[in-house]
Amino acid sequence: MKLTKLLAALAVAASLPLHAQVTPDALKADLKKKIPEAQIDSVRKTSYNGLWEVVANGEIFYTDEKASFLSLGPIVDLNTHENVTEARLRQVNAINFNALPFDAAIKIVRGNGSRKIALFEDPNCGYCKRFERDLQGVSDITVYVFLYPILAPDSVDKSKAIWCSPDRGKAWIDAMVHDKLPAVEGRCQAPLDKNLAFGRDKRIHGTPTLVFENGERLPGAISIADLEKRFAEVKQPVASAK
Repeated sequence: MKLTKLLAALAVAASLPLHAQVTPDALKADLKKKIPEAQIDSVRKTSYNGLWEVVANGEIFYTDEKASFLSLGPIVDLNTHENVTEARLRQVNAINFNALPFDAAIKIVRGNGSRKIALFEDPNCGYCKRFERDLQGVSDITVYVFLYPILAPDSVDKSKAIWCSPDRGKAWIDAMVHDKLPAVEGRCQAPLDKNLAFGRDKRIHGTPTLVFENGERLPGAISIADLEKRFAEVKQPVASAK
């Protein structure tokens, strides 16, 4: 009888897990205790050797189920040669194109306007000027320029002057391509605060920032060859980060 009870007890013990199941919420809470200054957006388990993905401030880190370390660096799948981290970052930082505040943008159409792109730019941004000059040779495009004055004290004044011009599109091109700022003609309500609030919410920290119709966001100017390549890929939407 004692042997039977002992065997039964051993069987029950063997069926119990060695430790409680780790959940994303539990691991997130543990990380917040250890690094309270970090803004952790999400935690999820990967399929790579027990690693957990941690998204914080638009960056991706990796940890284990005990949150005993944080690692920053790409994971490359050697079977597919895909940079898994880079692909995931595109998801995490994607912006819903249709959710952009278009009423606060300068709309410029060339050709049939079939290809669309949104640009967050500062009138004092040298890289923005270079990109805008290259962009003049691209046809069949609709450009939504979101004035994003973050680089210099007079960026706000220049942005207001451009927005308040009778022809905003021409004023923008003149300023960025021909280095000719418009004269300030009266006062108007420029939606700069709206653009800045949207950018802060989406973690847009620099100019130019490009947003394509599929949600892909690119920081910095790119070549026209790369732009054409992105337009060719735009039919493939960036998967949701959720």
